[in-house]
Amino acid sequence: MNPIEEKLNSYKEDFKWLADDNEKVEFIIEMGKKNQPLPPEKKNDETLVKGCSSKAWLVMECRDGVVHMEAEGESALAKGMIALLLDLYNDRKAEDILAFDPKKLYDLGLDALLSPVRQQGLEAFLGYVYGFAQKCKEQSDG
Repeated sequence: MNPIEEKLNSYKEDFKWLADDNEKVEFIIEMGKKNQPLPPEKKNDETLVKGCSSKAWLVMECRDGVVHMEAEGESALAKGMIALLLDLYNDRKAEDILAFDPKKLYDLGLDALLSPVRQQGLEAFLGYVYGFAQKCKEQSDG
């Protein structure tokens, strides 16, 4: 099984124990409090994720076919979503990222937790991740 899917399944188990959507949102926000902030010099127009409702920055690096990420968001929910996404995608092989269908993230019930605008931000963030993973894979294959 894809390691991202394995990690997602563990979150599904965690979410089963949460009574309602408010508890799920609190769980995600708490995750964000544990995420390391980006150094100020890494927060710039080049790392800004365009399409998010609140500011979010994403720094990625490819080493030997593995995608390494750092990210931060401004709002509490953005910070939490970023922490969740980093836990799923950071330090993964590019081929594992590309093999994982990001629509499976909605199995967590994210569509009920996120407004349409925040869902667009999630899609934008994932667009950056998958685009970079493709370049990383091509770089390591070539």
